[in-house]
Amino acid sequence: MKKVVVIIIVLFSVFSCQKKEEKVEIKITKPKTKKVEFGFNYADYNVIHDTIQKGDSFGSIFQGQNIGDKKVYDIVEQVKDSFNVTSIRYNKPYTLLRSKNKTNKLQVFIYQPDALTYYVVDFRDSIAKAYKKIKPVTLKRKIIGGVLKSSLSETLGDESVETALASRITKVFSWSIDFFKLKKGDRYGLIFTERFINGKTYDGVEDLEAAFFEYKGKIVYAFPFEKDTLSGKIEYYDDEGKTLKNFFLKTPIKFSKITSHFTMNRFHPVQHTWKAHKGTDYAAPTGTPISTTASGVVEATGYTAGNGNFVKVKHNGTYSTQYLHMSKILVRRGQRVTQGQTIGLVGSTGLATGPHVCYRFWKNGVQVDALRLNLPTGESLTGNDRTRFMKQIEPLKRELDSIGNL
Repeated sequence: MKKVVVIIIVLFSVFSCQKKEEKVEIKITKPKTKKVEFGFNYADYNVIHDTIQKGDSFGSIFQGQNIGDKKVYDIVEQVKDSFNVTSIRYNKPYTLLRSKNKTNKLQVFIYQPDALTYYVVDFRDSIAKAYKKIKPVTLKRKIIGGVLKSSLSETLGDESVETALASRITKVFSWSIDFFKLKKGDRYGLIFTERFINGKTYDGVEDLEAAFFEYKGKIVYAFPFEKDTLSGKIEYYDDEGKTLKNFFLKTPIKFSKITSHFTMNRFHPVQHTWKAHKGTDYAAPTGTPISTTASGVVEATGYTAGNGNFVKVKHNGTYSTQYLHMSKILVRRGQRVTQGQTIGLVGSTGLATGPHVCYRFWKNGVQVDALRLNLPTGESLTGNDRTRFMKQIEPLKRELDSIGNL
C-alpha cells in the first residue's frame, strides 16, 4: 500500500512541474533578400516604380524631385549624346532611386522602352551622365509534340508557349496546310528556341528549328535552310528538300472556316433560289485582313450589288483570283501585289448574310474550284544544296520522328 501511495505522489509531482514549465517560442528571422536590378542594390535606396502617363515628359517627371541645384535643361544637355529624353513613351515603366537619408535626394532615373533595353540617368556626381544597357538574353531549346487536342493556339497555350508562335507556324505552312482542317488526334512535333531575359524572364520564341504536322493522313515537315549563305535568307523545305513556298497560298484568310464550297447547285441564302456558287466562302470577323494568295497585278476593284466591294488579281496568263464582300479595299487597279499582301478587309457588302470573303479562282478564263486544283509548286533543292540540306536535317528529323512516334 505504501508503494502505491509513493508512486501516486511521484506522478503528481512530475505533472505539477510540467504545468509550471513555461514554453519558450524561438522565432527564426530569415534575412531579407537584397534585390539587385539594373546594377543597383535596392536595399541602398528608397525605390519608386512608376509608368509614363499621358502628358508626361522628362521635365514633368522631375518636377518636385529633390535634385539639388541641377536644372532639367542642364541635365538634358549633359546626357543628350547618350539618351534622347524626347523618346520616352506612354505606358513605359521607369524607376526612381532616392537616397535613404533625410534629403531623400534623387540619385538615379531608369527608363525601360522595352523588356530588353533600359537607360540609366545617374545624378550621383556633380555632372549627370546617362548610358544604355541591354539585358543578357539566354536561349533555351524546347521540344513539344504529341496529338492535337484542340486548335493550334490552344495547344501551344497548354504547353506554356506564346501564341505568336502559331502565327509563325501558320505562315511557314500556309502553302501546304489549311489549319482549320487539322483534326483532334492529328500528330505534331515542334523544335524551337525561346528567349529568357536575365535567364528567367520569358521573352518569346527566337527560332523555329523544325516542325511537322499530320494533315489529311500525310506528315508534312518543315526545316529552315539558308540556300544563299551570302544573303542570309531563310526558306523552309520538307524532308525531301522540296520548298514549302508554292505559287498559291492555301487560303486568303488566316484562322477562318469554310462556310460554303464551290458547287453548281446551291440554295442562295439571300435570293432564296437554287443557283451555282462558283467560289469558296471563308467566314471571319469584320475587319479581318484578306491576303492575295499569289503575286500579281490588280486587274479590277469596285462594287457591284451582288459582289459588294471586290478585288480581282491577275497572276499570269493562266490564273486569276477574286475576293468579294470586303468592308474596305486597300489596293488600286494596276497595282503590283505580292503573295500574302493584305488587299482588303472582311465585310458583308453586297449579297451576304454575314461577314466573310468569297474566294473565286480562274484558270484559263474559266471559274474553277481552287480546293480541287493541283496548283503549281515551288522548286526543289538540287546538287550541293540538297546534299548540305539533307545532312543538316538528319538529326532534326530523327528528333521529330521520336516525338510523334513516326
